[in-house]
Amino acid sequence: MKTYKRHRFPPDIISYAVWLYYRFNLSHRDIEDLLAERGIIVTRESIRLWCIKFGAIYARRLKRNHRGYGDTFYIDEVFVKISGKQHYLWRAVDQDGEVVDVYLQSKQDGAAAKRFFRRLLRNYGGEPRKIVTDKLRSYPVAHREVIPDTIHVTDQYANNRAEQSHESTRVSERGMRRFKSMAQAQRFVIIHAAVQNLFNLGRHLVRAEHYRYLRFSAFSEWSRAVA
Repeated sequence: MKTYKRHRFPPDIISYAVWLYYRFNLSHRDIEDLLAERGIIVTRESIRLWCIKFGAIYARRLKRNHRGYGDTFYIDEVFVKISGKQHYLWRAVDQDGEVVDVYLQSKQDGAAAKRFFRRLLRNYGGEPRKIVTDKLRSYPVAHREVIPDTIHVTDQYANNRAEQSHESTRVSERGMRRFKSMAQAQRFVIIHAAVQNLFNLGRHLVRAEHYRYLRFSAFSEWSRAVA
């Protein structure tokens, strides 16, 4: 329990608030009201600080215990406006929809693509068998210089998996009325991805009984991460 030392509220309340924030499209004020309904009086500023501090701790633990990614990466980038300036959120997901990495950069040129590819190799621990991207010219540059032996596919619609993966971040971004800084945005998307991966259960692909088992396993893993 050293993680929660000097905090007035019990770990169960703190971890529950953090889970609500990164699992659902809720604001700190929404969570304040949900806790108040249960007789737990805590300010939204305290909740915000919990999400920053403990969200990062939980995400590191979840990533450390992650079961591993597939061998095919779907990679895409979308623009994100921060303080009136356009930035680009790079994302890679595997064939099961697991988020391998997300990285915010100010450009989408060849240097940015190479930087993101190198991050992927560090996080993945090796080269993927295949990558799927759109036809942005930065990708072939990074592919040739960083992972030339990896199959590179740019067929139309082949990259829909990565494009659709951005949607949950977009929803959260709208709820937050846009990101306020690059540091805040990068911190949020990393933690959000770790929680999203844990509860990426493919509900529409499995029977109800199997889904309940997967959900129970996910909650067990979450309990270990927040202990």
